[in-house]
Amino acid sequence: MPRSRLLSLLLLPLLLLTMAFRQVPLADPPPIDVPAGLTAVQVSKAVKGALMGRGWAVTSEQADGIDSTLTGNDYTANIHVAFDTRQIKITYVGSTNLKYEVKKNGQRMIHTNYMGWMRYLSGDIGRDLELISAGADSMPTAAPAG
Repeated sequence: MPRSRLLSLLLLPLLLLTMAFRQVPLADPPPIDVPAGLTAVQVSKAVKGALMGRGWAVTSEQADGIDSTLTGNDYTANIHVAFDTRQIKITYVGSTNLKYEVKKNGQRMIHTNYMGWMRYLSGDIGRDLELISAGADSMPTAAPAG
């Protein structure tokens, strides 16, 4: 057997083993502050835009939140995004094939990719809020009638 093939056969189990341990502590992202003056409709628009921009499907909408699912080839992630005109909170709801587990000490663990997705989504929501807020600030005011 060629040396390179033997090396590959020896490294493959090691690679698979390291992939199995790609778990990190699950922590919901910190709340996102909503800029002053935005309406609930504008906040909802920012949340939905960020979700769809990252490939999340909106599965349910309520006046104070959105349920959303991200589906890959062999996994799903479900979150709830609660919001009002002051703050937005993203909460983990469930998943399949993302190595979610609760350790004996109560620590929730999940695949490291999920935590990256939450960082990106939070950043996108914050940026979309700022863009909407900047657009609202630059809107011309109507001249008084008369």
